[in-house]
Amino acid sequence: MTGGAIGLAMGIAGVVLSLGFVGSKLIETSSDVRGLEFLGSYGSACLAFAAIAIYVPLNTFIAATLGRILQRLSARMQWAEGSYRTELNALLHRSFHVAVLHGERAQKAVNKRRYVDIDQTWASQNRVTAGYMGFELVHNFIGSWIVAYAPGLLPYVDNKVSLQHYVTGAELANALINECSWFIHVMPDIATLRANARRITDLAEAIETVQRPQEFYARTGPCEFQYAKQDPVLGLTIQQIELLHAGVDLPFLAADKLHFLPGEWTLVVGESGSGKTSLLRAINGLWAHGRGSIVTPRHVRSLYAAQDVKLQAVSLKDLVCLPDSVGEHPDTCVAAALNKAGLGEFIEELSRDGRDGQSWDQLLSGGQKQKLVLARILLLRPGLLFLDEATSALDTQAMHAFHHGIKDHCRETTVIAVMHDVSPIQSASGVDFFDSVLTIEKGVAKKIAIAAWRQTGT
Repeated sequence: MTGGAIGLAMGIAGVVLSLGFVGSKLIETSSDVRGLEFLGSYGSACLAFAAIAIYVPLNTFIAATLGRILQRLSARMQWAEGSYRTELNALLHRSFHVAVLHGERAQKAVNKRRYVDIDQTWASQNRVTAGYMGFELVHNFIGSWIVAYAPGLLPYVDNKVSLQHYVTGAELANALINECSWFIHVMPDIATLRANARRITDLAEAIETVQRPQEFYARTGPCEFQYAKQDPVLGLTIQQIELLHAGVDLPFLAADKLHFLPGEWTLVVGESGSGKTSLLRAINGLWAHGRGSIVTPRHVRSLYAAQDVKLQAVSLKDLVCLPDSVGEHPDTCVAAALNKAGLGEFIEELSRDGRDGQSWDQLLSGGQKQKLVLARILLLRPGLLFLDEATSALDTQAMHAFHHGIKDHCRETTVIAVMHDVSPIQSASGVDFFDSVLTIEKGVAKKIAIAAWRQTGT
């Protein structure tokens, strides 16, 4: 980008200098022209300047029009290539599922749709580029042999200048045309530069938008959540909460007041699509539209464990320590957390970012990834923990171990959990893991004691 801008500045400077030096020399070789006697000896020079002033701007306008088309195609090509690479990356992650389902034909159709966009855009870009090259050749030919030689033809025919002076003046005019046509020659590069600049500008705008999410969300619906802090002994308080979808005025979930005490375990239940996950996201500032007051405990670490675990391509210790840096936790503590989570076989590989060229995200199964999240919980010991079907890939025994680990080592942690299968909500000895239940029915969230919930026969 910087190099392109410097080249543009140098090109403009070259045009200005050429107008000064070459133009002055063209004036020196000028002679009078029949019919333009009032211009005196500057007649042929004035004709040359007039021809250049008409010819070069006209062709520059045509070049700019073609350049805008090339710019749009370059931007489209960047988008198409990015879309195809994203789809290819997604295929690498779901190749096992495609193979199991024998979904090669469906995947081929998806790839074809993605590649058709690249192919068509590329073909259009090549056609416009070829057309531009032809236009540039025509421009150079007419400029060199017609526009440059025509102004001095009358003085030469009238024997007012010699052949040498005629050719010299024409070549000077030709040199001036070439220099003033610099924009025409570099217009494809300018189009690419502008497309890249636009892409970077869009990225910068996206980064700024992410830093002001509420302003962005407010464009498509109300985003009136109020977040505050309170004394940790008061726990988590939610008041007058309403969650909405973009462009919809009626809330799909509402609650007057919900209070979660320190150390309290709450199970969130409701039909699929009732808003269980949406409520957890809203508490964590991850839901776009709605209103209400959410007051979290001050100086208390919060951790959100989602159902789908995506691991970054970093070392195993990094993955366990996130969001902290690896330097904040000794290897012994990280190893102990892995062992408690049932991943003791990986303790010797804390510093490695995978095996045989594969990252941990590719190596670990869904259940192992959820156990790794448990290791992170046991290491960081958050005061506020949200489990969004965080045990969905574990069997009943592993689920019990997951919850037991948190109960034993994070006694002061407030846990709010969404579970699709609520059968393992008790320990092996019959003791309830949860103290209360948050039910979501007909768009209303209510919190009741676990005993009262059991009496309802749910």
